[in-house]
Amino acid sequence: MKPCRVEVYTDGSADDKGRGGWAALLKYGAHTKLISGSEKPTTNNRMELTAAVMALRALNRPCEVHLYTDSEYLRKAFTEGWLERWQQNGWRTSARTPVKNRDLWEALLAEVRRHRVHWHWLKGHAGHPENELVDREANRRRRALEDD
Repeated sequence: MKPCRVEVYTDGSADDKGRGGWAALLKYGAHTKLISGSEKPTTNNRMELTAAVMALRALNRPCEVHLYTDSEYLRKAFTEGWLERWQQNGWRTSARTPVKNRDLWEALLAEVRRHRVHWHWLKGHAGHPENELVDREANRRRRALEDD
């Protein structure tokens, strides 16, 4: 079986009324797939995490994943050891407060264990085509909730 190497671009969006959207673009060779959703009430960070969880869940077998995000919160949790420290501290921050979005962090950890994930940060709104695409889609999904 051909090794699976996927590029994933994620983004999340939420407004001050708690309406949010998320999107992920998965690229495997010449194939691309855009997935997205919305939720309320929510926060921007929850939508950023949801996009990553849903993208990794969409992969039907273990893959080497290069995940690109404009969320430092998401990337640094993995690359700077935040998640390990939170778990060692009983899901508490260095200030001894409960870690926000624990449910999504735990879901993301479960998905990350299935794959080999490389975390990459992209500057948001800087003209990167894939990042701009997921940003537009996340915002489109968020705005669709305004009619509810």
